[in-house]
Amino acid sequence: MATSRSAPPLAAYVLHSYDWSESSLVVDLFTRTQGREVVVAKGAKRPTSGFRPLLLPFHPLAAWLSRTAADEHGEVRSLRAVEWAGGVPLPTPVLMSGFYLNELLLKGLPRHDPHPGLFDAYADTLAALAEVPQDEALALRAFELVLLRELGWLPELDTVTASAQPLVATRRYTPRADSGMTADPEGPTGATWVALQAALLHGSPAALRQACRAEAAALRLPLRHLVHYHLSTPALRTRRIGQQLQRLAGVPAASGAARAGVPLAAPMSAPISAPLSAPLAEQPSAQACASGDHPAPP
Repeated sequence: MATSRSAPPLAAYVLHSYDWSESSLVVDLFTRTQGREVVVAKGAKRPTSGFRPLLLPFHPLAAWLSRTAADEHGEVRSLRAVEWAGGVPLPTPVLMSGFYLNELLLKGLPRHDPHPGLFDAYADTLAALAEVPQDEALALRAFELVLLRELGWLPELDTVTASAQPLVATRRYTPRADSGMTADPEGPTGATWVALQAALLHGSPAALRQACRAEAAALRLPLRHLVHYHLSTPALRTRRIGQQLQRLAGVPAASGAARAGVPLAAPMSAPISAPLSAPLAEQPSAQACASGDHPAPP
C-alpha cells in the first residue's frame, strides 16, 4: 500500500548506500521509530534528482516511504520523498569517527528493530563531534556505552557481577563479555564506573561524556573488546582503514588518533561511502592523507 506524502515523515539518517541500477540507489536508513530500513531511491543517481544532494550520511532527514500492495511484506521499500531536517556538517578531522558510528549501527542492529534512545544518542553524538571536535574520544566512548546498553550487552557498571557487591571507588575493574564486571588492575577505577552508571541512568549525553573524561584513555580498550565480541569481529573496517591511512601518511603510532583510540579522518577526495564499501586499494593516496588540510584527531 502506498504511503501518502501527508503521512508523518520518519526521522532518519543515511548509514550507507550502494548502486542498485544505473540510475538508482539502495539506501540503508536509520530511523527513530522503525529502526534500520533498507529503501530503494529510484533515479537518485541522475544529475537532476532531488534525492542526489540529500542522501548523504550525518545529516538528519525527514523521509517518506512507500510499498506496493504486492510487496506489503517485503523487506525493501521505496523512498517517496526526503527533506533535509537541519544539522551541522561534520568537520573533516572527525569524518572517520562518523563512519565508525555508522558501522557500529550497521553491524549491531537488525532491520526493523527500533531503538529511539539509540537514535537520539546517535544524533547527539554527531552534534557533539561537529561542535566540539576536540572531545572526539569522549563522544565515541559515550556512544559505545549507550549502544552496548541499548542492545543488552552492558552489565551493571556499579556492581561486581559475580558477587553482586558494589564497586570499591579506589579499586580498578573491567567489564568482560563472559563474566561481567570483574577486578582488573589495568582497568578504570570503581569511582569512574559508578559515575558512568549514574550518567547512563540519568540519560544525559553531556553528563555521560563528562563522566568519560576522567579516564577516557583507560575506557578505550575495555569498551572496544566488548563491542568487538558482540559484533563477532576482531576489527572494524573503519578502524582498519584509519590505521592504514596513518601508515600511508607516516603518522607515528603513539600520536594523534592512536592516543585517542579513534580513526584518522578521510580526505575530502575520498568517496563519501568509501570506509564502508570501497576496497582498501581504492582509498586515497599517501600524498592526500599527509596533506595539512586533514589533520589527525586529537
